[in-house]
Amino acid sequence: MDLARLLQGQGDLAAARHLYERALAIREKAFGTEHPDTASNLEALGHLVMDQGDLTKAGLLFESALAIREKTLGHDDPDTVRSLSNLAYLLEAQGNVADAWQLHERALAIRQKMLGPEHSDTVDSLLVLAMRPAMAEDFSRARPLYERALALTQQVLGPEAPGTNRVRSNLSRILLSAGEPTEAVGLSAAALAAHDNVLGRDHAWTKDSARVTADALDALGRTEEAKTLRERYGLTGPENLEPLSASK
Repeated sequence: MDLARLLQGQGDLAAARHLYERALAIREKAFGTEHPDTASNLEALGHLVMDQGDLTKAGLLFESALAIREKTLGHDDPDTVRSLSNLAYLLEAQGNVADAWQLHERALAIRQKMLGPEHSDTVDSLLVLAMRPAMAEDFSRARPLYERALALTQQVLGPEAPGTNRVRSNLSRILLSAGEPTEAVGLSAAALAAHDNVLGRDHAWTKDSARVTADALDALGRTEEAKTLRERYGLTGPENLEPLSASK
C-alpha cells in the first residue's frame, strides 16, 4: 500500500484507489475477510474514499474495519480505538454529531482503562472530546473537559510545555465565551507568557494566546491594554475563534 499512499499524497486519488482496492483483494484472498491486516486496508481505502467525498462508502469501510478489529483484537485494543475514532470523524462529517460524540466517549473510556488517565493517548482523546461541545457552544459541557485536560497536560507534559499552554489558552476562550472574562484573562495571560518564552513572539500558538488575552481585556473594558497587546503581536481586532488543537 506504500505506492497507494504516495499517490494519495500527490493528489492522484483515482490511481491510489485502484491500488488500495487491488491490495484489499489480495489481502482478503491471502488472510481472509476478518484479518486485522484486511481491516487496515479497509481503513486506508476508507480515508481515500472520504477524501473523494463519498462519505457513505467511507462509512461502510470504517464500520467493516471496526467490526473486524472488535472481533479479532477485542474492544480494548489500540487499533480498535483508532477505528472508533475514524468512524467518529466520519459521522461528524455527515452531521451525525450525537453518534460521533458517543464513539469519542468510548475511545476515551477505553484509553483511560487500558493506558491510564495520564497517558498521552488518553490526553489526546480527552482533547478531541473537549473540542466537540466547544464548537457547538455547549460551554457548560466543554469547561469541565478542558479543566480536566489542563490538569492532565500539566502533569504529563509540564506546566510550561507548549501543549499545556495550548490547552490553557483554549480553556480561556471557553471561559470568555461563557461570559467570564476575569478568569479567562488570567489563564490566557499565563499561556501567552509561556508561549512567548518557549516558542517566540511570531509562533501561531503565541499569537492565538495573545488574541484571546486581548479579547478578554476588551471584555473587561481594558481597551488600551488590548490595543497595545494586538499591536505588539501584529494582530487585528477582536475575533471569535474556535478552540484549536493542542496536538499540532
